[in-house]
Amino acid sequence: MSTPSPGVPKATRREWVGLAVLALPCLLYSMDLTVLNLAVPKLSAALRPTNTELLWIVDIYGFVLAGALIPMGVLGDRIGRRRLLLIGAAAFGCASILAAFAPRVEALIAARALLGLAAATLAPSTLSLLRSMFLDPKQRTFAVGVWIASFSAGGAIGPLIGGVLLQFFWWGSVFLINLPVMVLLLAVGPRLLPEFRDPRAGRPDILSAALCIATVLAVIYGVKRIAGHDADWVAAATIISGMVIGAAFLHRQRNLAEPFIDLGLFRRMAFSAALAVNIFGFFVAFGTFLLIAQYLQLVIGLSPLVAGLWSAPSGLAFVVGAMLTPRIVNHLKPPHVIAIGFVIAALGFGLLTQTGTTHDLALVATAYAVFSLGLAPVFTLASDLIVSTAPPERAGAAAGISEMSTELGGALGIALLGSVVNIIYRGTVAGALGGDLPPDALEAARDTLGGALYVAGALPDELGASLVTVSRSAFVEAFQMTALASAAIALIAAAGTALVLGRPHQNPGNPSTSNAAEL
Repeated sequence: MSTPSPGVPKATRREWVGLAVLALPCLLYSMDLTVLNLAVPKLSAALRPTNTELLWIVDIYGFVLAGALIPMGVLGDRIGRRRLLLIGAAAFGCASILAAFAPRVEALIAARALLGLAAATLAPSTLSLLRSMFLDPKQRTFAVGVWIASFSAGGAIGPLIGGVLLQFFWWGSVFLINLPVMVLLLAVGPRLLPEFRDPRAGRPDILSAALCIATVLAVIYGVKRIAGHDADWVAAATIISGMVIGAAFLHRQRNLAEPFIDLGLFRRMAFSAALAVNIFGFFVAFGTFLLIAQYLQLVIGLSPLVAGLWSAPSGLAFVVGAMLTPRIVNHLKPPHVIAIGFVIAALGFGLLTQTGTTHDLALVATAYAVFSLGLAPVFTLASDLIVSTAPPERAGAAAGISEMSTELGGALGIALLGSVVNIIYRGTVAGALGGDLPPDALEAARDTLGGALYVAGALPDELGASLVTVSRSAFVEAFQMTALASAAIALIAAAGTALVLGRPHQNPGNPSTSNAAEL
């Protein structure tokens, strides 16, 4: 734990125990983003969803979550952050039961949507509560490090716990692991967590909230569609519609006496720059996470559980990086730490460019751990800076915006880096086997590596083996190019952080209250 700053109230035992309590829902938040993937085979056998229904089952959680983050952050400022957190915890537990025992596909999709809506209360409430619980800047940086690490830990242990449960129980058991944590949060939260709300908050602006949700959902849907279907007119139309709705939202905010979101936040250089850092960081992280998972399972041939075990060192590296960040900022300025973190991440991405179609497990695991170690201080300090530069009464809105930048950066990374992979992969497969495969088989093989491996099983032995070799080589080539692009983006982000955040500046109307803000 870092040394407290002099002259500022220090956190007591109650706040540190409260921090442990706040880490619990963050674990579940990230676990529910990944744990269902392991249950898909059993779920498909039991409920028999169509391909479209299966996509909605998997994606609806993150989709609703992304749209509701900012409105939930604003709502927490108005009705109380602890109250919203506890309401969300109760709703999350109830929705988990509905999902676990869903008798039909439609019921499961609805339950997953409710889980996403409830989850949207968790991250903004927990992060904004840290703003009011830890007034000492250095202690708050440590607390945010724990908060960030809990998400990584949840993502790492989710597949492991899910794999064990699915070994002995039905597919719905993966949702019931949420219940003990939510019951504990509801039991101890009212006694350990402080309440905070904006004492001057007016009535909730329903129209602004609706415009905000519509903007985010349209843009995120369009970006996700690009990732799954390439850029088509539907993706373009939804993104453009989202931007038009967003323009209407901004116009309304400028003309309201009490705006839904204080646009003045974005005029603070530290706030806007930290958002950009968050977006760039999650852009390279999410896109690479997805590609590594495919590499481990489809190129090397690992099972989901074994692939999760080989990914565990990256989660551990992320936790270590987040926990070391408060100590490092005692010696280096936060912008320099962020820049160094991006450089370390670039080294990890550089290592990924050396992967091949052989069993390069040690190389991939090492590279995964290196870039996770580098990105940990990036995410920790960006989150700390975002909530610290916002006025205390706007911390919930700032936390919601912070989490929204996470979702947007991740979606853009998956869509754009995924498009690069698709272009390289499809061109290579078509060029190598275009004249040897039947048209239907060629189309399936060009679509995805998974499709190519499936088609190969139905082809004559020699042609099938050739398709497997070509498709895996094509994916690896695309993977290497994407890793190189991620390394370049990380280096550009490092230089931009040093140039923009490294310069002295002032945040008008908000005296510096954080070591992350004292740039």
